[in-house]
Order: sequence, then structure tokens, then C-alpha cells
Amino acid sequence: MIEAFRAFIRRVDALNRRLGRVIMYGIFALMAVLLWSSVSKTFFLPSLWTLEMAQFIMVAYYILGGPYSIQLGSNVRMDLFYGDWSPRKKAWFDLITVLFLIFYLGVLIYGAVASTAYSLGYYGSAPFSFFAGLLGGAEEIGRMERSSSAWRPYLWPIKSVMIVGMVLMLLQCVSELLKDVLRLKGETI
Repeated sequence: MIEAFRAFIRRVDALNRRLGRVIMYGIFALMAVLLWSSVSKTFFLPSLWTLEMAQFIMVAYYILGGPYSIQLGSNVRMDLFYGDWSPRKKAWFDLITVLFLIFYLGVLIYGAVASTAYSLGYYGSAPFSFFAGLLGGAEEIGRMERSSSAWRPYLWPIKSVMIVGMVLMLLQCVSELLKDVLRLKGETI
């Protein structure tokens, strides 16, 4: 069982480390879009797509970089008492709080799947069965949701990125939970 925990931790941590190292360069894509926005507004006709594209890039940067941030422990933490605690007490506290985070991420994933199904033209109340039917060929994509801006991009791609990021964050939280369990058992990670 402990070896299965370690294998899961290694795989999830490796995936999120690699993805996080790539995603952190997304800030340069964001800077390029914002630079083009400034140049086009100053010297040419303003581009309609730049502000919304910058928002989409920032969402992907934030959501896909979140699991790597959790892995590094660089997320914001109230360290008033936590810093003075023993490693065992920290592991207990982290174990309890990560359970709340896992529940929260589960609710977010359900909402993101429902929102993505809506953006693909599904207006029912069973978004998971819609995607299962879509993969099986039983469902069809309806009228796709578009942004209300002048550029009017489809919204399903960024909503899909949000689902992927939240699932990766959920996996990283389970990895952190297993690390806390191993620490409490006195095992090395």
C-alpha cells in the first residue's frame, strides 16, 4: 500500500512539475499580447481580441500553474502559528485542511463540467452523461456559447482548460494528502 502511495505521488508530482515548468513561461505570451495591444492602439487600429485573449492566457497560467504552486508549497498560508509547530502537528493540520480543499475542488469541477457542457450547447441537468454520450457518439454538440464581446470567441476551449487545471489540482491535493499520511506513519516520501 505504501509503495502504491509513493508511486502515485511520484507520477502526479512529476506531471505537475513538468507542466508547471512549461506553463510558467506563459507570462511571456501574456506580455506579448499586451504589448501588441499597446502598439496597435497607439499606431494602428486597436485590436479587438487582445484584452480577451490576455484574460484567457491569464486564466490558463493561473489554473494550470496552481498544482505546481501547491507542490512547491508557495501558496499563501497564514504562518502565525504554523511555523512554530512540529512536523507531525503540521502534517495533521495539512491532512485536515487538504480534505476541505479536495471537497471544494470537487464542487468546482462539477460546476466547470456543467459550464463547459452548456458552452457546447447542452442545456440539460446531467453534464457528465452528456460528455459520456458525446464520446460514445450518442450526443451532438448544440449551439456553442460565445463571448458577448466584439471578438466573440467560443468559450469551450478556456472552460476545458479550467477543467484540466482543476483535475490536476485535485490530483496534486490527493498527492499532498498521501504525503501527510506517510509523514504521520513515520515513512519517508
